[in-house]
Amino acid sequence: MSVWDDLVGQDRVQEQLGAAAQDADALVTAVSAGERVPPGSRMTHAWLFTGPPGSGRSTAARAFAAALQCTSPDRALGGAPGCGFCDGCHTSLVGTHADVEVVRTDLLSIGVKETRELVRRAQLSPAVGRWQVIILEDADRLTEGAGNVLLKAVEEPAPRTVWLLCAPSLEDVLPTIRSRCRHLTLRTPSVDAVADVLIRRDGIDPERAASAARATQGHIGRARRLATDEKARARRAAVLKLPLRVEDIGGCLKAAQELIDTAADDARQVSEEVDVKETEDMKAALGAVAGGRMPRGTAGVMKELEDRQKRRKTRTQRDSLDLALTDLTGFYRDVLALQLGSQIALSNVDVRDAVDRIARSSTPERTLRRIEAVIACRRALDRNVAPLLAVEAMTMALRAG
Repeated sequence: MSVWDDLVGQDRVQEQLGAAAQDADALVTAVSAGERVPPGSRMTHAWLFTGPPGSGRSTAARAFAAALQCTSPDRALGGAPGCGFCDGCHTSLVGTHADVEVVRTDLLSIGVKETRELVRRAQLSPAVGRWQVIILEDADRLTEGAGNVLLKAVEEPAPRTVWLLCAPSLEDVLPTIRSRCRHLTLRTPSVDAVADVLIRRDGIDPERAASAARATQGHIGRARRLATDEKARARRAAVLKLPLRVEDIGGCLKAAQELIDTAADDARQVSEEVDVKETEDMKAALGAVAGGRMPRGTAGVMKELEDRQKRRKTRTQRDSLDLALTDLTGFYRDVLALQLGSQIALSNVDVRDAVDRIARSSTPERTLRRIEAVIACRRALDRNVAPLLAVEAMTMALRAG
């Protein structure tokens, strides 16, 4: 087992990262021995991983970080870094390596304060590893101010610091930052590749793995959740019934409200456990006395925590809504495929009757307009339009076709 085993369907990216890890290993070895740095190194201080959701951007970044920290003795014999078994690889992959910082946010954005702390850390020398590696999984969520703070660190990096930035596309990152990074593009893995990894790594039944991979069209994380979570399958089934429920205005409004309520319930379930633990830990750290009374001067800290939890809940709700809209887009894509007589495999075989019914009762032009309505809803949510208004507008457009 190597560090690259979880990187599904990305052979070209794996080859490039493996070569860079070998050059990085040679560079550190040469510097440590006081020797001349080998010319033409394929290693650089900043990388940008882009690709559609589910392509494995953060997985690739973590695997690369592990390869950079690999301490396997086989390296001295010409072996490639990234064995997957040594302490450097293992701790990097599980998130406990002292010199690998993984930054993700459950809020809507990453601000200047958090970014300055990252930049400060980036100036430190590695504590135990060969490199100081900072993985920013949500580089697209940097505010403009935070991006400008990060730019300085990427322009003038510390000698043994590596930045690994992840974003859906180049356009999601400031031009000044992306121009200073080596860019790697990941593609959506094939359905068969995703099903194979679910069977091999997660022990999922082959039939269920194939169904989940097909339904999510190669999104590894969503496929795993769909294959292992009964509630996720129930929520998806409810979303795919929506096209049959928008035959009148009352049905449109009711379907929109139920979609919003389901997303809110998802956010509440995800947030409640985390919020309670965070609040209790914060109270204990601030020295809460018996009966829950807080010491003087701590009200501001608790208010800041509450605000952060509210922002996280908002993002979770929007992520849940976006997932539902993605499933809806896939449904109409199947409808369009049937209407045009395409030979591509359908992703929603489990609701084939509903797909057939919509395909027979409409035209390709109406289906395209419906897909555009779903996309418009996603854009409206990105612009902070009230979720209920955006979804109601979508369902009315789906009815009109």
